[in-house]
Amino acid sequence: MQEILTTRRLNRALLARQMLLRRRKLSVLEMIEHLVGMQAQAPNAPYVALWSRLADFDPGELATLLRERRVVRGWFQRTTVHLVTARDALALRPLTQAVAARMFAGSPFSRGVAGLDVAQLLPVGRALLEEAPRTRAELGRLLADRFPGHDGVSMAFAVNVLVPVVQVPPRGIWGASGPAALAPLESWLGAPLDPKPSVDALLLRYLGAFGPATVKDAQMWSGLTRLREVADRLRPRLRTFRDESGAELFDLPDAPRPDPETPAPPRFLPEYDNLLLSHADRSRVIPDGRPVPLPPGNGGNVGTVLVDGSFRATWAIRRGDGRATLTVAPFVRLPRRDRAAVAEEGARLLAFTDPGVPVEVRIEE
Repeated sequence: MQEILTTRRLNRALLARQMLLRRRKLSVLEMIEHLVGMQAQAPNAPYVALWSRLADFDPGELATLLRERRVVRGWFQRTTVHLVTARDALALRPLTQAVAARMFAGSPFSRGVAGLDVAQLLPVGRALLEEAPRTRAELGRLLADRFPGHDGVSMAFAVNVLVPVVQVPPRGIWGASGPAALAPLESWLGAPLDPKPSVDALLLRYLGAFGPATVKDAQMWSGLTRLREVADRLRPRLRTFRDESGAELFDLPDAPRPDPETPAPPRFLPEYDNLLLSHADRSRVIPDGRPVPLPPGNGGNVGTVLVDGSFRATWAIRRGDGRATLTVAPFVRLPRRDRAAVAEEGARLLAFTDPGVPVEVRIEE
């Protein structure tokens, strides 16, 4: 008889592996690698995510890693922009290439290149990016010159998705700004893609950062399919459980599964944090099924709040007249003790995002 893990036990296990029960003394590189990358469509979002997980986080450490090309921002899991280590970038992209091809085929941009030999287009697009990093708009104009009669925007999107590329700095640098200029992944890192990437290793790493989890959970996180056969192949190396609905959960034998009554302090997460997006069944952190807000922008100014480990509020920073105001909007009633703890954590967030200016934390009813 398999042991049943309650939703609360799954919550505490996830928080422990995401380093959200207590801040950890790890390097930025170690944390990014442990998490198998961080969602990064909003360029500044990973800075808030790392601040919530690391003790004494210095945003300059991540900025330096980006400039030194030891971490990169590119399209990996789910064909969404992730911040990953250079080593992981070269291993992840071959595994997720089929996901990228499937996404492009289902997009309206695929119709924009109808009648064009994509196998002919991609080497031309890659060569243009080898010459110099270019935005999609710049790339589209150049491709339209070379392939007259075809839509430049669609061709640039095809290259963006189907050629392994990264967004180069200053994009993603805290306190700086820059266009989303693209460069080929392999030339940017000066190394080839991993010729033998291991999907088995990827599933094991997912469990280490997000488990215990079902096969559907792993497929939601990665965008990959047919992971059931991978889980079955690895079964002798794993422990299995059941959740309260009876679904089978896979896990690493020695991974942390804390006591369900372990205290979980409030945590401010940025938009797009993978904690909220990496399971098919999100009830372990979103008990009411509420959709995760995914606002546009550069990130670092809005996000979600965990209270007792669950998504219970949103937050936003507004600036003006030399001040910064953090507003927390709960959608459930917060007890006085929790409101005080959220206010204290919010003040710490403002000290990180807006040092040296007058700040205020407001918690709405």
